[in-house]
Amino acid sequence: MTNIDEKMEMEHKYLSVNGLNLHIAQIGKDTQGTVVFLHGFPEIWYSWRYQMVAVAKAGYRAIAPDWRGYGLSDQPQDPQNAAREHLISDLLGILDALSIPKAFLVAKDFGAYPAYFFALLHPDRTCGVVSIGMIYSAVPSTYDQLPEGFYIKRWQEPGRAEADFGRYDVKRVVRTIYILFSRSDLPIAPEGKEIMDLADLSTPLPEWFTEEDLSVYASLYEKNGFTYPLQIPYRVRSIKGMNLPSDPTIRVPVLLIQGEKDYIYKLPGRYEAVKEGIMKNNVPDLEIAFIPEGCHFAQEQFPDQVNQLIISFIRGHAVRA
Repeated sequence: MTNIDEKMEMEHKYLSVNGLNLHIAQIGKDTQGTVVFLHGFPEIWYSWRYQMVAVAKAGYRAIAPDWRGYGLSDQPQDPQNAAREHLISDLLGILDALSIPKAFLVAKDFGAYPAYFFALLHPDRTCGVVSIGMIYSAVPSTYDQLPEGFYIKRWQEPGRAEADFGRYDVKRVVRTIYILFSRSDLPIAPEGKEIMDLADLSTPLPEWFTEEDLSVYASLYEKNGFTYPLQIPYRVRSIKGMNLPSDPTIRVPVLLIQGEKDYIYKLPGRYEAVKEGIMKNNVPDLEIAFIPEGCHFAQEQFPDQVNQLIISFIRGHAVRA
């Protein structure tokens, strides 16, 4: 595993993008090209610490932004107006601000949606996409057949997650989410319970996630809180403000790294999309790599294996300016 002390080599800077100051971490020279890492929830740039060092050593420039409202990036004043298309626009703005003509995108969780749609809208700016555990589908997901206590259904309700989270300090909230999301079972609260009740302080952290790691996450969530971060993954589900092409086919190379113990893999349609090849209908240049014990945070759980898969993929698709 990569020595965590190597994160100290990271350069941190702010970019003015779409009226916000967006924080990025970066490391390495773009001898071979640029790789942009896009986090999910409840993550921040730091969740890619191992991958960034690895691709930098392989000759690439690694960049990991905090999405708007996350980590050290500005939080918009109007969280109710959050939209997924803002993330696509921010990603384009980051590449433009850094004069990067074309990049590989590595993403997970909700970060995979702007990555996929950026590749759909801007194939000339995209060398390829690596997704950790998130499929691409031209049809929006539905959770109608899942119980009322399913965490996404709960957190879609305005104010419910905030009230649930507000019972505890930020560190306890991040701790609980990491514990729940690293399991293979879908987080579902029984009647009369909230999602935060599904783990307590006696529940150990995953062995690959330290108290130091937890403190880094908590310190950044203390800056912005959870109200804006909850909007994009859970309350804003579709892209409405952009002219998407009539053909939803992604034409750039895509690598899906699928942890087979990732609870997301149990959502309706996910197994079929991966195992039965349905995703390939809209992603003809698709590779799939399985990590049998991989959970939702495979890039932190098995960093060396994930690093090797990413580097092999990006080396196999040399940058074409």
